[in-house]
This record gives sequence, structure tokens and C-alpha cells, in this order.
Amino acid sequence: MNVAHEVRRGRKFDQVLEGARQIFMRDGFEGASVDDIATAANVSKATLYSYFPDKRLLFMEVARCECATQADKASVEISVEAGARAVLTYVGEKIWGFTSSEMGLKMFRICVAESGRFPELGQAFYESGPEVMVARLSEYFEEAESRGELRIPDKRLAVFQFSDMCKSDLWLQMVLGVRTEVAPEERRRLIDSAVDVFLARYGV
Repeated sequence: MNVAHEVRRGRKFDQVLEGARQIFMRDGFEGASVDDIATAANVSKATLYSYFPDKRLLFMEVARCECATQADKASVEISVEAGARAVLTYVGEKIWGFTSSEMGLKMFRICVAESGRFPELGQAFYESGPEVMVARLSEYFEEAESRGELRIPDKRLAVFQFSDMCKSDLWLQMVLGVRTEVAPEERRRLIDSAVDVFLARYGV
């Protein structure tokens, strides 16, 4: 399902999205009611339905916008001239920051919980999150290769290897509710180790 082709934009579009974001994060996908979303957005149900005739479309747009915002911020702030270690450390911090945030964790849990009944939710989240990360990091890898800093034969594989190392078991513990926070020194040790391993394999 292509969300972009089914969403009508208008004056109160951002208002509706922010209201939906609040309710989805509070109640989850199944628990979120259209009435509560309309109230949070300060719009009528008729207005809400004029933008999003299906709650799934609304959730997918919330997820897409949130992932795109995070990816755009990271792209703007990356200085490729800083060197591979500095760039990878920065990217690792961004990956951890979003995936371990309340928004990131809840979006992931919602998509997993609803993927059996609504597989398009998971697909939309994957396309707006991991696939965007693959595109952005692969582009950086190309630039780093041209400067002789990295040599990566399979860039897509390398993106997921790096991302997984930046999360490790700490992220899994947070997803499962085993713990609710990670100390700054733990996060730093995790990301520094991920960068060390990645450069040991792909650095020139």
C-alpha cells in the first residue's frame, strides 16, 4: 500500500498527525480510538476522515513522518569530511537515540503486535525506517570509499551489521521491558565497540 498516494494534505494535516501521534503512543494502534484522535487534534471526526479514511493509513503516515524526520536530521548534521570514525560514532548515536526512544520503542512494538493482521503496517515502517537508513548510509559509504577510508563490498549488509551492533542486547532488553533506561557510559561503550569492530572489518 503506497501511503503517499492515498493521503490528502490540507490546512489541518499536521494538526491531525500530531493528535494521532499522541494517541497512538498512549494507547497503541488497536487501543487508539478515532474519537480520541480527533479530540487530541482538535478537529471533527469528519475532518479527520477527510484526510485519513482508514486508521491504518493514519498510523503509517505518523510512522513515516517520524522516521523521515529523524533521517533528515541525521543527514543534515553529518559532516563527511570529519572522518569515518567520527561519522560512524555520530550515526551510531542517532541509531541508538531513535530506536531506544519512547517513540521508537512504541512504534516497533505496535508494528510487531499488528503485523499478523495488518502486514502493511510493518512494511510501511520498514520502508520508512530501515530502508531509508540503508539509502543514506550506503551513500555515505560510497563517499568514504572514494576518499580511501572504507572498502565495503556489500553495503546493504554492512548497514544492518552496523545498526545491529549499535543496539546489541541493550535495545532488546528495552523492547522486552527488562530495563527502562541505559546509562550514558553503557551507551558509549556499546557504540565505541560497534565502530571499532566495523572499522576493523571495513576500514582501509
